[in-house]
Amino acid sequence: MSVRALARVNLAAVERNVARLCAGLGPGTGLCAVTKANGYGHGAVPVARAALAGGARLLAVASAAEAAELRDAAIDAPVLLLGALSDEELPVALGARAELVAWTERFVSELARRAGGGEGVQPVRVHVKLDTGMGRLGTRVLDEAVRVAEQVAITPGLELAGAMTHFASADEDPEFTAAQLARFEPFVRAMRERWPAIAAHAANSAATLREPASHLDFVRCGIATYGCDPMNQDPAAHGLEPVLELSSYVAAVKSAAPGESAGYGRQWVARAETWIATVPIGYADGIRRALSNNCEVLIGGRRYPLVGTVSMDNITVEVGVPDVVACGERVTIIGRDGNERITAEELAQRLGTINYEIVCGISGRVPRVYHRDGAPA
Repeated sequence: MSVRALARVNLAAVERNVARLCAGLGPGTGLCAVTKANGYGHGAVPVARAALAGGARLLAVASAAEAAELRDAAIDAPVLLLGALSDEELPVALGARAELVAWTERFVSELARRAGGGEGVQPVRVHVKLDTGMGRLGTRVLDEAVRVAEQVAITPGLELAGAMTHFASADEDPEFTAAQLARFEPFVRAMRERWPAIAAHAANSAATLREPASHLDFVRCGIATYGCDPMNQDPAAHGLEPVLELSSYVAAVKSAAPGESAGYGRQWVARAETWIATVPIGYADGIRRALSNNCEVLIGGRRYPLVGTVSMDNITVEVGVPDVVACGERVTIIGRDGNERITAEELAQRLGTINYEIVCGISGRVPRVYHRDGAPA
């Protein structure tokens, strides 16, 4: 291994995940692949291309810079910018030809001033957001949402493109999701009575898998695109393939006598003669410190416990006996080795968090290497 840690990303698996998700949608319903946060840690540009190849009709990001990154890579598909925009970000978003989200008349007025308009100028496509229970962006007031839509529709240089909302707990509370959808439906009806061509969209990955009534004109799939289960369970139950593997290697192996320790703070002390492997990956790479004495890794197709405190650049693993592992041998933190597999969901459950945080937390100093079922991409 020429690097200390490596994230291998299977773009063929991205394509298959998107194709499987699309296959579960009704006629006329499309899929928007969410590639924000550097493609949930996988690399925005490569996974965006793979998602489009798998059948996604559009992409979604959270910031103007993320939209510009896709355009700089010559990706021409529609890009929906989901997040709020500062005054400084707005021209970047417009330059990237992003579709924007609005929920106040003030923002629409500012957008109209910046966008200009006129003959030969492509209008800015705008989606109006109703907050049905997430409590973040969007207006809670139906009448205000309709007024914003009216303002967009009559403003030169703007085009009313969609009506949207976002589910707060589709992964765990179907009753609240149904209540949110019920709040959204009057807005959709009001919009379609006046602008029949607008697209209505609400479903995230969890709702895509669990709530067919929420699919509407398109669904917005983030975590499921990457083969992770939005309910933090087994992705295979939904036909999803984990896309990313995270690995390092054995840098050193040494004995530990009873009473000897490994790592800062002596949080692990040998009770009997044993052997410790040092692996050069740590919290600066995305291995959360809370995994200290709290997870396993794979070496040679077997599980071994991480012992001691996760440090910035290293972890220590108890291998038990001499010569069972060798320096240079691959260590899998996320992924498969032989018949064993460690998933992002497993690590998330150990940490009391979600798989999103695991994959998004893999830092930029870990190189991403792209392949298609093992062949270079």
